[in-house]
Amino acid sequence: MTPVLSEILLSGKNIMASSSGASSGSTTMLRNSSSEEDLQQVMDLRKRKRMLSNRESARRSRVKKQKHLDDLTGQLGQLSKENNEILKRMNVTSQLYMNIEAENSILRAQMAELSHRLNSLNEIIEYVNFCSGTFERHEDAAAPTASAFGHQLGDDFFMNPWNNADFHLNQPTMDMIMY
Repeated sequence: MTPVLSEILLSGKNIMASSSGASSGSTTMLRNSSSEEDLQQVMDLRKRKRMLSNRESARRSRVKKQKHLDDLTGQLGQLSKENNEILKRMNVTSQLYMNIEAENSILRAQMAELSHRLNSLNEIIEYVNFCSGTFERHEDAAAPTASAFGHQLGDDFFMNPWNNADFHLNQPTMDMIMY
């Protein structure tokens, strides 16, 4: 204990003794005046202790709040960095998606074109098969009369098939051959 504190505690005991009425009247008056002063000193000391304790508690609270704020600021910086990285990855992924989607569109268009060409080739094969079947069945006839498309077959069909009007319907086939 500090000397001041022990002195205060002793004076506090004196106050209690004087208030119990165990001493004489003149001594009581002397002690009462000194005890009031001692009581005031004790109260002032307690008040100062509370003030110091409150200040220390407030300081600890400020330090704790500042540490929490620093931690939150650090977390904010880390999360911002992670957000930027995620945004970059999203942009790269979106760009890759757009590139793949463009390639898919090209492939779909090529597939549609090739399907059309295949259909055209199949039509040519059907037409040739039908025409050759027609001529085989009517070998004794002077001229065949029908085709798969309902046109009249002339003698010059096999002599110059490139000038035939039905052949131009299959123009994409020639494009495919040229590639």
